[in-house]
Amino acid sequence: MKKILIVITTLIISACDAQTDDLVSYVVQVKQSTPVNIEPYPEFNTMPAFEYKAADMRSPFVRPRSVAIQSMETKKDNCLQPNFSRQKQPLEAFGLDALSVSGTFTSRGKQWALVSANDGSLHKVTSGDYIGLFFGKITSISEGEIFITEMLPDGAGCWQENKATLSMSSQAGENDNV
Repeated sequence: MKKILIVITTLIISACDAQTDDLVSYVVQVKQSTPVNIEPYPEFNTMPAFEYKAADMRSPFVRPRSVAIQSMETKKDNCLQPNFSRQKQPLEAFGLDALSVSGTFTSRGKQWALVSANDGSLHKVTSGDYIGLFFGKITSISEGEIFITEMLPDGAGCWQENKATLSMSSQAGENDNV
């Protein structure tokens, strides 16, 4: 029985021989009839060598030394200056265009205002508090309005006062400067 099984297996294996003669001849025919188009390498023009002439100047990869900026005007003596040494208040992190008045109220005879910032926070302020980026001091609060005196630099080392108003009718970005 083993012999018969071996003979049958041998016959099956020899019968499975693939006939690929027609496939081989087709591949040879396609290779012969297809033209080979290889583009030549492009010609590159050699550029003249660059001569670096800034060796004695500061490298662009090194931080510049701190050089005092000379102002166009001379610094005036005894001019208006903000108090740089005082501690900043929370609303001094926002510009006036990012703030709006949400309401006003009076408590124990003192006028207060609720100011909402563009980050969604709500702050309670009164006269004398600081607000805005330019050392703005709240001078007075009336029904729906906050009057502010800001300190703006004039470019010569001094500061100029500027009056501004925040009102309930204005949205963030629409505040009035007086």
